[in-house]
Amino acid sequence: MPRAGQRVRTFRAAVVSVAALGLLVTGAPAGTAADESTATATPLSAELEEIRAAQAVELYGDPAQRPMDERAVSLASLGDSEISGEGVGNYEEPTDGPTNWCHRSYDAAIHRTDIPADVTYNFACSGANTENIRIGGTPQYSDELVQSDSLAIAARNTRVDTVLLVAGANDDLEFGPVMTDCVIRWFALWQGNCAPVYAPGWQARVDGLRPKVEATVTDLHTVMAEAGYARDDYRLILLGYPSPVGPDFQDNPSFPGKIPGGCTLATSDAAWGRDVAVPLFQQGMRTAAQNADATYLDASRLFHGHEVCMDNTWARGLTVDLSNPFPPDSNSVRQSFHPNYRGHGAFASCLSQLHASGLTEASCADPASTGTAQLYPGAWDDHFAPLVNEATGECADTRRASSRNRTEVQGHPCHGARNQGWWYDAERQSLHSELSHDRCLDVPSSRYTAGTGLQIFDCHGAANQKFTFDNGTLSPAQAPALCVTQTAAGRQLTLQPCDGSAQQRFA
Repeated sequence: MPRAGQRVRTFRAAVVSVAALGLLVTGAPAGTAADESTATATPLSAELEEIRAAQAVELYGDPAQRPMDERAVSLASLGDSEISGEGVGNYEEPTDGPTNWCHRSYDAAIHRTDIPADVTYNFACSGANTENIRIGGTPQYSDELVQSDSLAIAARNTRVDTVLLVAGANDDLEFGPVMTDCVIRWFALWQGNCAPVYAPGWQARVDGLRPKVEATVTDLHTVMAEAGYARDDYRLILLGYPSPVGPDFQDNPSFPGKIPGGCTLATSDAAWGRDVAVPLFQQGMRTAAQNADATYLDASRLFHGHEVCMDNTWARGLTVDLSNPFPPDSNSVRQSFHPNYRGHGAFASCLSQLHASGLTEASCADPASTGTAQLYPGAWDDHFAPLVNEATGECADTRRASSRNRTEVQGHPCHGARNQGWWYDAERQSLHSELSHDRCLDVPSSRYTAGTGLQIFDCHGAANQKFTFDNGTLSPAQAPALCVTQTAAGRQLTLQPCDGSAQQRFA
């Protein structure tokens, strides 16, 4: 059921009969004056016009297509399970089976933003690929429209402020089957891990899906133009995908075990998903947004620290719905590894901040494990860079590419991997590892003494994770007379009295 105050409309051809409403739709009603926006709209097909008129009756009490300034303001989301609300529960009827598994949730992100709107539409459907969204595409179920057709109808009845698209995972990437295989391989240990199977061809999969996402964005712009919108009348946002899994679950003080927690895949596979698969996917999505004129919202690090089996998780783990007919099938586990209620709340917060910011590209993450998402300008790829010690020429490196709590930070020959990438958050004075936004440079137990070795630890915003960064010199904010130092090649970074030497300068 919708929650109190929710601005949500659901509409499907299967539940609407224009004849039952006593309407005869042959165009705009006599005596209705069309303004420029309605006059320039391309007419819909007879079938879609019938549905549009019935939707107008639902909204306004009559079938007229209104001038733009007389319409309700709306938000619309299109795409796949990541944004439909799969995994959240509280699903709209009839999208919870047995013949329609779109799993549209009343608690999906599009219904929970702070963006001013009168109506919110969720046209996304679990399992959708770009062919189910594009102009002239294929509906997923007999009682569903192609998603672009649903947008075309809403764009003529309401003033669409924001179009949100999340798509690509079900095209060449085949994210669901890959995750399923990874889980099966964990249970069937003799089959081996999944990362070695998929890693060699992963970039090719991303390269294959990117033009399909670009074409989908272009089609949605076409839908809006044919509905009488200028390009600056609305915002089209392409939202990236966060990683639902990570390898650091044992840092959760309440880690319940892999099976009870649902993180049933090999730890190394979870690391590959977070550190390789999702970042490459993100880069492809970002390029698609740039090429097709969409606002890009990078969510690739949004769930860091909130992955399955972590504390305050924002995603479901392996979930088996035993209410489905026995034996279990793919629909019994389809909610697995999808954002939960808190995850969609994070999406909604990021979208609200993006709308208020006016940025055309932004990133979102929880920077201090507070459970609160924060927006930053640009994509995450632009924020992280190596820290190269002037004396040794080595890069600051998390030992053995680990992001576990208390991992030492050392000098190591530079190789460009993510365990050598760092981002300094000037607002919080924290230095984040590229491996996980939830791991920050940390002075163990606040020991501000010469010789203390530095580590990474859960980002928490306390004083022992605050550093000043001035002209390449890093110092604890609480101990400015001490500087981060690499005393020799291959050695752990330590605190030493500041002396201005090259060992204490990082570029």
